[in-house]
Amino acid sequence: MKIKSFEFNLFGVNTYVVWNESTHEAAVIDPGMENVREEAIFTDFISDNNLKITHLINTHLHIDHTFGNDFIEQHYNVGLEACDDDDFLGKARAQQAQMFHLRISPLSPLQISVHLRESDKISIGDEYLKVIEVPGHSPGSIVLYSPVDHFLISGDVLFDGSIGRTDLPGGSQRQLIDGIRNKLLILPDDTVVYPGHGPSTTIGYERLHNPYLFG
Repeated sequence: MKIKSFEFNLFGVNTYVVWNESTHEAAVIDPGMENVREEAIFTDFISDNNLKITHLINTHLHIDHTFGNDFIEQHYNVGLEACDDDDFLGKARAQQAQMFHLRISPLSPLQISVHLRESDKISIGDEYLKVIEVPGHSPGSIVLYSPVDHFLISGDVLFDGSIGRTDLPGGSQRQLIDGIRNKLLILPDDTVVYPGHGPSTTIGYERLHNPYLFG
């Protein structure tokens, strides 16, 4: 599979497009575009590469990762795929905006169309992403893993030298660290980690150097 990242909105969210080179089927993950300029950057890439979006996936439903959900759903006629443990967050986007003092147009509640769970496989052509549940940043945080291409999209679970914050509703630092250790650090060292913010890293590097995972 091929992967392309974009950095969108004031939070610097990494939005990803993953696609099958043979069929041009594609998944968009954590659409963060919040204005017409960012939407145009995204749609131009999809058009230039002749891609067909067949999946809209959120690693979790914090507001910064969902700014572009409405646009993607309407523009490409796809429904939201996410873990239903984050359903309460998707329905409370307006309250999330107030919590972060964001002066933006009211965001409609999100409706999950496909409820993702541990070990689900999301088909993209004849390839797939495997769902790994790693709650703690949010109750429904998931990671998307490609065992064939040796990469994972970690959302706000695991970063280069850090982990997701756990002080938001439903967060748990112990749960998050346990999930990373027991589900992610067991993956091959060369697995590339594409996080929700910031640069990529590898499982091998984080196992040796991430200070939050020691002790």
